[in-house]
Amino acid sequence: MARKQRIAILGTGYVGLVAAAVFADRGFRVLTSSQDAEKVNTINAGKSPFFETGLDPVIARVVKKGILRAVHGREEAVRESDICFIAVGTPSLMSGEADLSLVKETAAAIGKALKKRKAYSLIVARSTIVPGTTRNIIIPIVEKHSGKKAGRDFGVCMSPEFLRQGAALKDTSEPDSVVVGEFDKRSGDVLQKFANELYRGQKVPVLRMNLESAEMVKYGRNTFLAMNISYINEMARIAETIPGIDITEVVKGVGADWRINPVFLNAGAGYGGSCFPKDVKALISFAQLREVEPALLETVEEVNLQQASHVVGLLRKELGELKGRKIALLGLAFKPGTDDMREAPAVKVANHLFAEHAQIVAYDPVAIPNAKTKFIRDTIRIRYAESAKECVKGADACVILTEWDEFRKLKAGFFNKNMKKSVIIDARRIYDASFRSKVATYRGIGLGPATG
Repeated sequence: MARKQRIAILGTGYVGLVAAAVFADRGFRVLTSSQDAEKVNTINAGKSPFFETGLDPVIARVVKKGILRAVHGREEAVRESDICFIAVGTPSLMSGEADLSLVKETAAAIGKALKKRKAYSLIVARSTIVPGTTRNIIIPIVEKHSGKKAGRDFGVCMSPEFLRQGAALKDTSEPDSVVVGEFDKRSGDVLQKFANELYRGQKVPVLRMNLESAEMVKYGRNTFLAMNISYINEMARIAETIPGIDITEVVKGVGADWRINPVFLNAGAGYGGSCFPKDVKALISFAQLREVEPALLETVEEVNLQQASHVVGLLRKELGELKGRKIALLGLAFKPGTDDMREAPAVKVANHLFAEHAQIVAYDPVAIPNAKTKFIRDTIRIRYAESAKECVKGADACVILTEWDEFRKLKAGFFNKNMKKSVIIDARRIYDASFRSKVATYRGIGLGPATG
């Protein structure tokens, strides 16, 4: 039986570490590389440096088996691997462009390590990068520092990831497809062999194309999904003006059309996280640099920016002036199953409330440590509670911003008992009609005023 390919993952964020855990759990020997010594120690102790549903037990298992190991720096990981995945971050610059500094640094490190390796290696870009980056930036840098030639001495592919935070293990283990952007046929063959082994027994199509097309697929998917969210939020605002309309019922009807997937038609507080906001910005910037005016993408971004203001507007309609009012925020992470606060709607809502001098108390089951680095630090105007009960105690209103199961299980009586008056702004639509009828006031995104 042929030896399984040895894998290196350069980067230990969501994309890199989840991939490392899943690949190792499928029997591949994986070295994951970080420039952060503390992260290396945490992973080698069998733990994740961030919260993601179900990830810790998998890391603990594969580290104990000795098939996943974290290393500090890049050289050992590249030198000892057959396939090397670049999985470093590409955050937004002030211009909206993707910051490629970590990609460039990593490509240089790969080149220096390849100089000492005799065998053929495959380099796979997994980071989110605009079309042309692999061919025009990564390959020249690797060639410069290695003294080797792409296609002859090493292979190059671009294979984007499509994981949802909070469901990252499932999405990596059971993808709907694997996109293989190849520099040449040999490179694509090596990556397809790996994918076939990784997903043996699963019906996972491998879609082969050139490098630039694969890079664009990532942006195409994410910006399309962001567009869906902004679209349904705009529809929800219209629905709120019409007696009797419930946007969740509308979505059932719209989503019943086989041409429309209803999964990302959930009206709420807007999209956030590490992908959609930066990818929309990056594609807007990428288009403008090519003298293409991306009017639809710009509107997607604008609608999303407005949604937090809309949530606060619902509060204002119920309470009037918000100065001095105690507002409880249930949920801080941008979605359940993760502690990620990047571009979280809660940050935007809180900043609007700060501006109106409201008193804010916030609670989230896992995201409070991250929240403390994202919110304006003002101990008089924001306080973090240790439980949902402490959070809503004596509040003038409560805003639901993350749909954690813990919050779904709360009964109307809980709010009636603990709040001054149970004014609920449900920005995630987690409560049903029975709940709504039992609290003093309920406003949900996309829910029109009662008829009669």
